[in-house]
Amino acid sequence: MKLTVNSLSKTYANGVHALKNVSLTLSNGMFGLLGPNGAGKSSLMRTIATLQEADTGTVFLDDLDVLKEKIRVRQLLGYLPQEFGVYPRISAEQMLDHIARLKGVGNRVERKELVLALLEKVNLLGDRRKHLGTYSGGMKQRFGIAQALIGDPRLIIVDEPTAGLDPAERNRFYNLLSQLGENTIVILSTHIVEDVSTLCNQFAIICQGEVRYAGDPESAVQELHGKIFTKAVASAEIGHYRSIYNVISTQLKTGKLHIRILQDMPPQHGFITATPNLEDVYFSNIAGRVEVNAR
Repeated sequence: MKLTVNSLSKTYANGVHALKNVSLTLSNGMFGLLGPNGAGKSSLMRTIATLQEADTGTVFLDDLDVLKEKIRVRQLLGYLPQEFGVYPRISAEQMLDHIARLKGVGNRVERKELVLALLEKVNLLGDRRKHLGTYSGGMKQRFGIAQALIGDPRLIIVDEPTAGLDPAERNRFYNLLSQLGENTIVILSTHIVEDVSTLCNQFAIICQGEVRYAGDPESAVQELHGKIFTKAVASAEIGHYRSIYNVISTQLKTGKLHIRILQDMPPQHGFITATPNLEDVYFSNIAGRVEVNAR
């Protein structure tokens, strides 16, 4: 299955130009949509999920027109938004049963088997009778994935899924998402670079509504080989180095400020060569557009 986004644009009533001629092609597997807060990631996700209209452009899921055939798209879609509410006094088992009925699973026995299988898949089977209001943040996220999987979706969208999760919950969530991406298009929208480097075989960087880069993480990092340099400097020197070098990020380590610069030739002033990583790809593509003074 293939998802094709072509020249998609969206401007809100308040004048915010959220999407500017966005074009992307996605196939089965994990696709990371990386960008700072307010970059347009959620606007793109909501448009693909048929929750808002686009001003111009097209979106096709194979031959299915996503922007025009919304009911058919929703039958193939699993969606976990950045923030979703739960009924606090209903159990996970009851809620999934209700959602399954809404998605057309009419047979009671079939529905029960589906609900129990999904709860086991997301490691909530032992907590299935607990009220959703008692769930931790990670448990709610796993429940959100379970409801998104009802109906055997061919396209799954998860928007900022690991925000607020502790490391153990993040790892469990990573494993679950990796399994889902084997036979499905999974779009992971995030501002956490590690999420993309850990999970995704393809990704795009979006900033101020525009796609700044699209490709695979390994190739993106390789393109910066021999072009990233670093040095520890005093805070008062930052302005000076910004005036003569392309400073893409800074980081405070052990009380010292380390800057990373991008350029083709080795610089002077005591810089040393650094091994590039996906953060360098990210920061180099958003530098000058948003604040990247710290990471």
